[in-house]
Amino acid sequence: MAATAAAEWTGASFGLCFLREPGITGLSKALLQAVEGCGAKVTLRPTLQEADTFLSDDIRIDPRFCGMPLLLGLPDGLPAPASFLCVPIASPDGDVHGCIAVLHERPAAFAGEEDEIAAAVAGQVAIAIDHARLMEVARRGAEARGRVEQDNAWFASIVENSDDAILSKSLTGDISSWNAGATRLFGYTEQEAVGRHVTILIPEDRLHEEADILGRIRRGERVQHYETVRRRKDGSFLDISLTVSPVRDAQGIIIGASKIARDISERKRAQERQSLLLREMNHRVKNLFSVTTGLISVSALTAQDTDELATSLRERVLALSRAHDLTLPDLGREITGQGGTTLFALLAAIVAPHDFAAASRLELTGVDVPLSGSTLTSLALLLHEFTTNAAKYGALSTGRGRVAVRTAIEGETLLLNWAEQGGPAVDPGGSGEGFGSLLERLTVQGLGGEIARDWAPEGVVIRLEMPLAQLSG
Repeated sequence: MAATAAAEWTGASFGLCFLREPGITGLSKALLQAVEGCGAKVTLRPTLQEADTFLSDDIRIDPRFCGMPLLLGLPDGLPAPASFLCVPIASPDGDVHGCIAVLHERPAAFAGEEDEIAAAVAGQVAIAIDHARLMEVARRGAEARGRVEQDNAWFASIVENSDDAILSKSLTGDISSWNAGATRLFGYTEQEAVGRHVTILIPEDRLHEEADILGRIRRGERVQHYETVRRRKDGSFLDISLTVSPVRDAQGIIIGASKIARDISERKRAQERQSLLLREMNHRVKNLFSVTTGLISVSALTAQDTDELATSLRERVLALSRAHDLTLPDLGREITGQGGTTLFALLAAIVAPHDFAAASRLELTGVDVPLSGSTLTSLALLLHEFTTNAAKYGALSTGRGRVAVRTAIEGETLLLNWAEQGGPAVDPGGSGEGFGSLLERLTVQGLGGEIARDWAPEGVVIRLEMPLAQLSG
Protein backbone atom coordinates (compact mmCIF):
# COMPACT_ATOMS: atom_id res chain seq x y z
CA MET A 1 0.00 0.00 0.00
CA ALA A 2 1.13 3.56 -0.73
CA ALA A 3 1.30 4.72 2.90
CA THR A 4 3.14 1.57 3.98
CA ALA A 5 5.63 1.92 1.11
CA ALA A 6 6.25 5.57 1.99
CA ALA A 7 6.85 4.61 5.61
CA GLU A 8 9.33 1.89 4.67
CA TRP A 9 11.28 4.04 2.20
CA THR A 10 11.54 7.00 4.56
CA GLY A 11 12.31 4.94 7.68
CA ALA A 12 9.13 6.12 9.41
CA SER A 13 7.35 4.16 12.14
CA PHE A 14 4.13 4.17 10.11
CA GLY A 15 2.40 6.02 7.28
CA LEU A 16 -1.11 7.27 6.56
CA CYS A 17 -2.88 8.21 3.36
CA PHE A 18 -5.69 10.77 3.32
CA LEU A 19 -8.05 11.16 0.33
CA ARG A 20 -10.27 14.20 -0.01
CA GLU A 21 -12.92 11.98 -1.70
CA PRO A 22 -12.62 8.49 -0.25
CA GLY A 23 -15.46 7.27 -2.52
CA ILE A 24 -14.03 8.52 -5.81
CA THR A 25 -16.02 6.80 -8.57
CA GLY A 26 -13.83 4.78 -10.87
CA LEU A 27 -11.07 3.91 -8.41
CA SER A 28 -10.49 0.20 -8.40
CA LYS A 29 -10.74 -1.75 -5.17
CA ALA A 30 -7.02 -2.53 -5.31
CA LEU A 31 -6.15 1.15 -5.75
CA LEU A 32 -8.37 2.17 -2.84
CA GLN A 33 -6.72 -0.44 -0.66
CA ALA A 34 -3.31 0.86 -1.77
CA VAL A 35 -3.99 4.48 -0.87
CA GLU A 36 -6.15 4.06 2.24
CA GLY A 37 -3.48 2.42 4.41
CA CYS A 38 -4.02 1.13 7.87
CA GLY A 39 -5.46 4.34 9.17
CA ALA A 40 -8.35 4.73 6.75
CA LYS A 41 -10.53 6.28 9.46
CA VAL A 42 -7.87 8.63 10.78
CA THR A 43 -8.73 12.29 10.23
CA LEU A 44 -6.22 15.03 9.51
CA ARG A 45 -6.63 18.54 10.75
CA PRO A 46 -8.40 20.41 7.89
CA THR A 47 -5.92 23.27 7.82
CA LEU A 48 -3.28 20.97 6.36
CA GLN A 49 -5.35 19.48 3.51
CA GLU A 50 -4.53 22.28 1.07
CA ALA A 51 -0.89 22.69 2.21
CA ASP A 52 2.26 21.92 0.32
CA THR A 53 4.85 19.66 1.87
CA PHE A 54 4.68 20.07 5.65
CA LEU A 55 7.42 19.00 8.10
CA SER A 56 7.39 19.12 11.88
CA ASP A 57 10.27 17.80 14.00
CA ASP A 58 7.89 17.28 16.93
CA ILE A 59 4.19 17.86 16.56
CA ARG A 60 3.71 17.60 20.30
CA ILE A 61 5.41 20.93 20.89
CA ASP A 62 5.01 22.54 17.45
CA PRO A 63 3.55 26.04 18.09
CA ARG A 64 1.67 25.91 14.76
CA PHE A 65 -0.88 23.63 16.39
CA CYS A 66 -1.22 25.54 19.63
CA GLY A 67 -1.61 22.36 21.60
CA MET A 68 -4.40 21.10 19.37
CA PRO A 69 -4.10 17.49 18.19
CA LEU A 70 -3.05 17.08 14.57
CA LEU A 71 -4.38 13.53 14.12
CA LEU A 72 -7.57 12.05 15.47
CA GLY A 73 -8.59 8.40 15.50
CA LEU A 74 -5.18 6.69 15.33
CA PRO A 75 -5.51 2.91 15.70
CA ASP A 76 -4.53 1.39 19.03
CA GLY A 77 -1.02 -0.03 19.26
CA LEU A 78 0.70 2.62 17.18
CA PRO A 79 3.55 4.54 18.88
CA ALA A 80 2.83 8.15 19.78
CA PRO A 81 4.24 10.18 16.89
CA ALA A 82 6.69 13.02 17.22
CA SER A 83 8.24 13.64 13.77
CA PHE A 84 5.64 14.37 11.08
CA LEU A 85 6.09 14.68 7.29
CA CYS A 86 3.12 15.31 5.00
CA VAL A 87 3.23 15.63 1.17
CA PRO A 88 0.23 16.43 -1.05
CA ILE A 89 -1.18 13.96 -3.60
CA ALA A 90 -1.51 16.45 -6.45
CA SER A 91 -2.09 16.12 -10.20
CA PRO A 92 0.10 18.09 -12.62
CA ASP A 93 -2.84 20.47 -13.12
CA GLY A 94 -2.77 21.32 -9.41
CA ASP A 95 -5.81 19.30 -8.36
CA VAL A 96 -5.08 18.05 -4.80
CA HIS A 97 -6.61 14.63 -4.10
CA GLY A 98 -5.29 14.29 -0.56
CA CYS A 99 -1.94 13.69 1.14
CA ILE A 100 0.46 11.03 2.40
CA ALA A 101 1.82 11.41 5.93
CA VAL A 102 4.75 9.52 7.52
CA LEU A 103 5.32 9.62 11.28
CA HIS A 104 8.09 8.59 13.71
CA GLU A 105 8.09 8.42 17.50
CA ARG A 106 11.58 9.99 17.60
CA PRO A 107 11.76 13.77 17.16
CA ALA A 108 13.63 15.20 14.12
CA ALA A 109 13.62 11.81 12.40
CA PHE A 110 13.19 13.32 8.90
CA ALA A 111 16.15 15.51 8.16
CA GLY A 112 17.37 14.14 4.79
CA GLU A 113 15.66 13.20 1.53
CA GLU A 114 12.56 11.73 3.14
CA ASP A 115 10.38 14.52 1.76
CA GLU A 116 11.43 13.74 -1.82
CA ILE A 117 10.80 10.01 -1.31
CA ALA A 118 7.34 10.68 0.12
CA ALA A 119 6.63 13.13 -2.68
CA ALA A 120 7.56 10.48 -5.28
CA VAL A 121 5.13 8.00 -3.70
CA ALA A 122 2.42 10.68 -3.60
CA GLY A 123 3.08 11.47 -7.27
CA GLN A 124 2.53 7.84 -8.24
CA VAL A 125 -0.70 7.80 -6.28
CA ALA A 126 -1.85 11.00 -8.07
CA ILE A 127 -1.04 9.41 -11.43
CA ALA A 128 -3.06 6.33 -10.47
CA ILE A 129 -6.02 8.47 -9.38
CA ASP A 130 -5.91 10.57 -12.54
CA HIS A 131 -5.73 7.44 -14.65
CA ALA A 132 -8.69 5.92 -12.82
CA ARG A 133 -10.67 9.09 -13.39
CA LEU A 134 -9.80 9.15 -17.07
CA MET A 135 -10.87 5.52 -17.35
CA GLU A 136 -14.15 6.39 -15.66
CA VAL A 137 -14.72 9.30 -18.04
CA ALA A 138 -13.96 7.00 -20.97
CA ARG A 139 -16.33 4.36 -19.62
CA ARG A 140 -19.12 6.85 -19.17
CA GLY A 141 -18.46 8.24 -22.64
CA ALA A 142 -18.63 4.76 -24.14
CA GLU A 143 -21.90 4.12 -22.30
CA ALA A 144 -23.30 7.43 -23.52
CA ARG A 145 -22.27 6.68 -27.09
CA GLY A 146 -23.85 3.25 -26.78
CA ARG A 147 -27.10 4.79 -25.58
CA VAL A 148 -27.00 7.35 -28.39
CA GLU A 149 -26.35 4.62 -30.95
CA GLN A 150 -29.20 2.56 -29.53
CA ASP A 151 -31.52 5.56 -29.51
CA ASN A 152 -30.51 6.35 -33.09
CA ALA A 153 -31.21 2.76 -34.11
CA TRP A 154 -34.65 2.91 -32.50
CA PHE A 155 -35.39 6.24 -34.14
CA ALA A 156 -34.20 5.03 -37.54
CA SER A 157 -36.41 1.94 -37.23
CA ILE A 158 -39.44 4.04 -36.30
CA VAL A 159 -38.86 6.40 -39.23
CA GLU A 160 -38.23 3.61 -41.73
CA ASN A 161 -41.30 1.58 -40.73
CA SER A 162 -43.71 4.50 -40.39
CA ASP A 163 -46.73 4.54 -42.70
CA ASP A 164 -46.31 8.31 -42.92
CA ALA A 165 -43.93 9.91 -45.37
CA ILE A 166 -40.97 11.30 -43.38
CA LEU A 167 -38.33 13.34 -45.18
CA SER A 168 -35.88 16.12 -44.49
CA LYS A 169 -34.70 19.01 -46.63
CA SER A 170 -32.18 21.82 -46.55
CA LEU A 171 -33.09 25.47 -46.23
CA THR A 172 -32.86 25.70 -50.01
CA GLY A 173 -35.52 22.98 -50.37
CA ASP A 174 -33.26 20.11 -51.48
CA ILE A 175 -34.36 16.69 -50.19
CA SER A 176 -31.71 15.11 -47.91
CA SER A 177 -33.52 12.03 -46.51
CA TRP A 178 -36.47 9.91 -47.59
CA ASN A 179 -38.13 6.97 -45.82
CA ALA A 180 -40.04 3.97 -47.17
CA GLY A 181 -43.35 5.64 -46.27
CA ALA A 182 -42.48 8.50 -48.62
CA THR A 183 -41.83 6.00 -51.40
CA ARG A 184 -45.20 4.34 -50.83
CA LEU A 185 -47.01 7.69 -50.69
CA PHE A 186 -45.34 9.62 -53.51
CA GLY A 187 -43.92 6.85 -55.73
CA TYR A 188 -40.30 8.08 -55.83
CA THR A 189 -37.56 5.80 -54.52
CA GLU A 190 -34.99 7.17 -52.10
CA GLN A 191 -32.39 7.26 -54.88
CA GLU A 192 -34.79 9.20 -57.12
CA ALA A 193 -35.79 11.74 -54.46
CA VAL A 194 -32.67 12.55 -52.41
CA GLY A 195 -30.80 15.49 -53.89
CA ARG A 196 -33.78 16.79 -55.88
CA HIS A 197 -35.81 19.85 -54.97
CA VAL A 198 -38.95 19.25 -52.92
CA THR A 199 -41.02 21.04 -55.57
CA ILE A 200 -41.18 17.71 -57.47
CA LEU A 201 -44.02 16.98 -55.03
CA ILE A 202 -45.81 20.33 -55.25
CA PRO A 203 -48.42 21.21 -57.90
CA GLU A 204 -47.71 24.38 -59.86
CA ASP A 205 -50.62 26.26 -58.33
CA ARG A 206 -49.27 25.59 -54.81
CA LEU A 207 -45.59 26.47 -55.28
CA HIS A 208 -46.09 29.58 -53.16
CA GLU A 209 -46.68 27.30 -50.16
CA GLU A 210 -43.04 26.15 -50.17
CA ALA A 211 -41.73 29.71 -49.87
CA ASP A 212 -44.12 30.40 -47.00
CA ILE A 213 -43.13 27.19 -45.19
CA LEU A 214 -39.38 27.81 -45.58
CA GLY A 215 -39.85 31.36 -44.30
CA ARG A 216 -41.55 30.08 -41.16
CA ILE A 217 -38.87 27.41 -40.66
CA ARG A 218 -36.08 30.02 -40.89
CA ARG A 219 -37.88 31.93 -38.11
CA GLY A 220 -37.86 28.77 -35.99
CA GLU A 221 -41.61 28.17 -36.29
CA ARG A 222 -43.28 24.77 -36.58
CA VAL A 223 -45.96 24.13 -39.20
CA GLN A 224 -48.44 21.67 -37.74
CA HIS A 225 -51.24 19.72 -39.44
CA TYR A 226 -51.35 21.83 -42.56
CA GLU A 227 -53.80 20.29 -45.05
CA THR A 228 -52.79 20.66 -48.67
CA VAL A 229 -52.43 18.79 -51.97
CA ARG A 230 -49.28 17.12 -53.27
CA ARG A 231 -48.36 15.36 -56.51
CA ARG A 232 -47.19 11.76 -56.93
CA LYS A 233 -44.55 10.58 -59.36
CA ASP A 234 -47.28 9.43 -61.79
CA GLY A 235 -48.76 12.94 -61.84
CA SER A 236 -51.83 12.14 -59.75
CA PHE A 237 -52.75 14.32 -56.78
CA LEU A 238 -53.49 13.39 -53.20
CA ASP A 239 -54.69 15.20 -50.10
CA ILE A 240 -52.20 15.22 -47.23
CA SER A 241 -51.80 16.60 -43.74
CA LEU A 242 -48.33 18.14 -43.44
CA THR A 243 -46.23 18.80 -40.32
CA VAL A 244 -42.93 20.66 -40.78
CA SER A 245 -40.37 21.27 -38.01
CA PRO A 246 -37.02 23.11 -38.01
CA VAL A 247 -33.82 21.03 -37.70
CA ARG A 248 -30.96 22.55 -35.67
CA ASP A 249 -27.27 21.68 -35.39
CA ALA A 250 -25.30 21.25 -32.14
CA GLN A 251 -25.03 25.03 -31.78
CA GLY A 252 -28.78 25.51 -32.18
CA ILE A 253 -28.54 26.99 -35.67
CA ILE A 254 -31.39 26.03 -38.02
CA ILE A 255 -29.94 24.03 -40.91
CA GLY A 256 -33.04 22.49 -42.49
CA ALA A 257 -36.50 21.06 -41.90
CA SER A 258 -38.14 17.70 -41.32
CA LYS A 259 -41.50 16.91 -42.90
CA ILE A 260 -44.15 14.35 -41.98
CA ALA A 261 -46.86 13.88 -44.61
CA ARG A 262 -49.98 11.79 -43.93
CA ASP A 263 -52.41 10.68 -46.64
CA ILE A 264 -55.88 12.05 -45.83
CA SER A 265 -57.43 11.34 -49.24
CA GLU A 266 -59.85 8.75 -47.86
CA ARG A 267 -60.89 11.08 -45.05
CA LYS A 268 -61.52 13.88 -47.55
CA ARG A 269 -63.55 11.51 -49.75
CA ALA A 270 -65.55 10.42 -46.71
CA GLN A 271 -66.25 14.07 -45.88
CA GLU A 272 -67.38 14.71 -49.44
CA ARG A 273 -69.61 11.63 -49.36
CA GLN A 274 -71.07 12.76 -46.06
CA SER A 275 -71.72 16.24 -47.44
CA LEU A 276 -73.37 14.81 -50.55
CA LEU A 277 -75.48 12.48 -48.42
CA LEU A 278 -76.64 15.33 -46.18
CA ARG A 279 -77.53 17.44 -49.22
CA GLU A 280 -79.37 14.49 -50.77
CA MET A 281 -81.28 13.89 -47.52
CA ASN A 282 -82.24 17.54 -47.38
CA HIS A 283 -83.33 17.38 -51.02
CA ARG A 284 -85.34 14.21 -50.41
CA VAL A 285 -87.08 15.67 -47.35
CA LYS A 286 -88.09 18.77 -49.28
CA ASN A 287 -89.38 16.59 -52.10
CA LEU A 288 -91.41 14.55 -49.63
CA PHE A 289 -93.07 17.69 -48.33
CA SER A 290 -93.82 18.79 -51.88
CA VAL A 291 -95.16 15.36 -52.92
CA THR A 292 -97.28 15.06 -49.76
CA THR A 293 -98.77 18.49 -50.41
CA GLY A 294 -99.60 17.39 -53.96
CA LEU A 295 -101.18 14.15 -52.73
CA ILE A 296 -103.42 16.10 -50.36
CA SER A 297 -104.49 18.51 -53.09
CA VAL A 298 -105.23 15.83 -55.69
CA SER A 299 -106.98 13.57 -53.18
CA ALA A 300 -109.17 16.44 -52.08
CA LEU A 301 -110.35 16.98 -55.68
CA THR A 302 -111.83 13.46 -55.98
CA ALA A 303 -112.90 12.72 -52.39
CA GLN A 304 -116.65 12.92 -51.60
CA ASP A 305 -116.20 13.28 -47.83
CA THR A 306 -113.52 13.43 -45.14
CA ASP A 307 -113.49 9.65 -44.60
CA GLU A 308 -112.82 9.02 -48.29
CA LEU A 309 -110.15 11.75 -48.25
CA ALA A 310 -108.47 10.16 -45.23
CA THR A 311 -108.55 6.66 -46.76
CA SER A 312 -107.25 7.82 -50.13
CA LEU A 313 -104.49 9.91 -48.58
CA ARG A 314 -103.48 7.11 -46.17
CA GLU A 315 -103.14 4.60 -49.02
CA ARG A 316 -101.09 6.97 -51.12
CA VAL A 317 -98.74 7.88 -48.23
CA LEU A 318 -98.22 4.16 -47.54
CA ALA A 319 -97.42 3.64 -51.23
CA LEU A 320 -94.95 6.51 -50.99
CA SER A 321 -93.36 4.85 -47.96
CA ARG A 322 -92.99 1.52 -49.81
CA ALA A 323 -91.34 3.31 -52.71
CA HIS A 324 -88.85 4.95 -50.38
CA ASP A 325 -88.04 1.60 -48.77
CA LEU A 326 -86.72 0.48 -52.13
CA THR A 327 -84.23 3.34 -52.15
CA LEU A 328 -82.55 1.72 -49.11
CA PRO A 329 -82.39 -1.93 -50.19
CA ASP A 330 -79.59 -2.90 -47.83
CA LEU A 331 -81.52 -1.69 -44.80
CA GLY A 332 -84.70 -3.32 -46.11
CA ARG A 333 -82.91 -6.62 -46.62
CA GLU A 334 -81.41 -6.44 -43.16
CA ILE A 335 -84.84 -5.94 -41.59
CA THR A 336 -87.15 -8.01 -43.77
CA GLY A 337 -84.77 -10.50 -45.36
CA GLN A 338 -85.83 -9.46 -48.87
CA GLY A 339 -83.38 -9.78 -51.77
CA GLY A 340 -83.15 -7.78 -55.00
CA THR A 341 -86.02 -6.77 -57.23
CA THR A 342 -86.61 -6.03 -60.92
CA LEU A 343 -86.64 -2.82 -62.87
CA PHE A 344 -90.38 -2.90 -63.54
CA ALA A 345 -91.18 -3.68 -59.86
CA LEU A 346 -89.01 -0.78 -58.80
CA LEU A 347 -90.70 1.59 -61.25
CA ALA A 348 -94.18 0.48 -60.14
CA ALA A 349 -93.34 1.00 -56.46
CA ILE A 350 -91.85 4.43 -57.03
CA VAL A 351 -94.73 5.70 -59.23
CA ALA A 352 -97.47 4.07 -57.09
CA PRO A 353 -97.99 7.05 -54.73
CA HIS A 354 -98.89 9.19 -57.76
CA ASP A 355 -101.00 6.57 -59.55
CA PHE A 356 -104.47 7.57 -58.32
CA ALA A 357 -106.52 7.20 -61.51
CA ALA A 358 -108.84 4.24 -62.20
CA ALA A 359 -106.46 3.06 -64.90
CA SER A 360 -102.74 2.94 -64.25
CA ARG A 361 -100.85 6.12 -65.08
CA LEU A 362 -97.65 4.13 -65.64
CA GLU A 363 -97.23 2.11 -68.84
CA LEU A 364 -94.35 -0.39 -68.82
CA THR A 365 -93.28 -2.15 -72.02
CA GLY A 366 -90.15 -3.95 -73.13
CA VAL A 367 -87.68 -6.12 -71.24
CA ASP A 368 -87.67 -6.38 -67.45
CA VAL A 369 -84.24 -6.94 -65.87
CA PRO A 370 -83.19 -7.97 -62.33
CA LEU A 371 -81.57 -5.45 -60.02
CA SER A 372 -79.37 -6.14 -57.04
CA GLY A 373 -76.56 -4.75 -54.94
CA SER A 374 -75.66 -1.07 -54.80
CA THR A 375 -77.11 -0.58 -58.31
CA LEU A 376 -80.61 -0.95 -56.88
CA THR A 377 -80.00 1.96 -54.51
CA SER A 378 -78.52 4.21 -57.17
CA LEU A 379 -81.19 3.43 -59.77
CA ALA A 380 -83.98 3.85 -57.21
CA LEU A 381 -82.66 7.32 -56.37
CA LEU A 382 -82.48 8.18 -60.08
CA LEU A 383 -85.99 6.97 -60.90
CA HIS A 384 -87.32 8.61 -57.75
CA GLU A 385 -85.87 11.89 -59.02
CA PHE A 386 -87.61 11.40 -62.41
CA THR A 387 -90.91 10.66 -60.64
CA THR A 388 -90.64 13.53 -58.18
CA ASN A 389 -89.98 16.01 -60.99
CA ALA A 390 -92.94 14.59 -62.92
CA ALA A 391 -95.16 14.97 -59.84
CA LYS A 392 -93.99 18.53 -59.19
CA TYR A 393 -93.74 19.92 -62.70
CA GLY A 394 -94.64 17.26 -65.27
CA ALA A 395 -97.22 14.64 -66.23
CA LEU A 396 -97.90 13.37 -62.71
CA SER A 397 -98.75 16.87 -61.46
CA THR A 398 -102.17 16.66 -63.18
CA GLY A 399 -105.00 14.16 -62.98
CA ARG A 400 -104.77 13.13 -66.67
CA GLY A 401 -101.03 12.89 -67.17
CA ARG A 402 -99.25 9.58 -67.90
CA VAL A 403 -95.75 8.18 -68.02
CA ALA A 404 -94.71 5.57 -70.58
CA VAL A 405 -91.50 3.65 -69.91
CA ARG A 406 -90.11 1.45 -72.67
CA THR A 407 -87.00 -0.70 -72.28
CA ALA A 408 -84.85 -2.63 -74.75
CA ILE A 409 -81.51 -4.41 -74.78
CA GLU A 410 -78.84 -3.71 -77.37
CA GLY A 411 -75.78 -5.85 -76.93
CA GLU A 412 -74.63 -5.39 -73.32
CA THR A 413 -76.57 -2.17 -72.79
CA LEU A 414 -80.05 -1.50 -71.40
CA LEU A 415 -81.95 1.32 -73.12
CA LEU A 416 -84.68 3.02 -71.07
CA ASN A 417 -87.02 5.62 -72.55
CA TRP A 418 -89.13 7.70 -70.09
CA ALA A 419 -91.84 9.70 -71.91
CA GLU A 420 -94.37 11.97 -70.20
CA GLN A 421 -97.72 12.95 -71.74
CA GLY A 422 -100.72 14.99 -70.64
CA GLY A 423 -98.90 17.28 -68.29
CA PRO A 424 -98.61 21.09 -68.27
CA ALA A 425 -96.66 22.99 -70.87
CA VAL A 426 -93.03 21.95 -70.89
CA ASP A 427 -90.55 24.35 -69.30
CA PRO A 428 -86.87 23.32 -69.54
CA GLY A 429 -86.11 25.53 -66.54
CA GLY A 430 -83.06 27.71 -65.94
CA SER A 431 -79.58 27.10 -67.22
CA GLY A 432 -78.09 26.47 -63.75
CA GLU A 433 -77.62 23.01 -62.29
CA GLY A 434 -79.67 22.42 -59.15
CA PHE A 435 -78.98 19.67 -56.63
CA GLY A 436 -81.49 17.36 -58.33
CA SER A 437 -79.64 17.70 -61.63
CA LEU A 438 -76.30 17.20 -59.86
CA LEU A 439 -77.64 14.09 -58.15
CA GLU A 440 -78.87 12.71 -61.49
CA ARG A 441 -75.54 13.37 -63.19
CA LEU A 442 -73.45 11.80 -60.41
CA THR A 443 -75.76 8.79 -60.17
CA VAL A 444 -75.66 8.11 -63.93
CA GLN A 445 -71.86 8.45 -63.88
CA GLY A 446 -71.72 6.00 -61.00
CA LEU A 447 -73.79 3.53 -63.00
CA GLY A 448 -71.46 3.91 -65.96
CA GLY A 449 -74.33 5.17 -68.12
CA GLU A 450 -75.42 8.15 -70.15
CA ILE A 451 -78.53 10.34 -69.95
CA ALA A 452 -80.20 12.77 -72.36
CA ARG A 453 -83.40 14.87 -72.26
CA ASP A 454 -85.71 16.04 -75.01
CA TRP A 455 -88.14 18.82 -74.08
CA ALA A 456 -90.93 17.77 -76.47
CA PRO A 457 -94.16 19.84 -76.56
CA GLU A 458 -96.30 16.97 -75.24
CA GLY A 459 -93.92 16.24 -72.37
CA VAL A 460 -90.29 15.62 -71.44
CA VAL A 461 -88.57 12.51 -72.83
CA ILE A 462 -85.59 11.04 -70.94
CA ARG A 463 -83.26 8.52 -72.59
CA LEU A 464 -81.07 6.48 -70.28
CA GLU A 465 -78.38 3.95 -71.26
CA MET A 466 -76.74 1.63 -68.68
CA PRO A 467 -74.46 -1.45 -68.88
CA LEU A 468 -76.39 -4.65 -68.07
CA ALA A 469 -73.47 -5.95 -66.00
CA GLN A 470 -73.72 -2.88 -63.78
CA LEU A 471 -77.45 -3.46 -63.13
CA SER A 472 -76.87 -6.94 -61.76
CA GLY A 473 -74.43 -5.59 -59.22
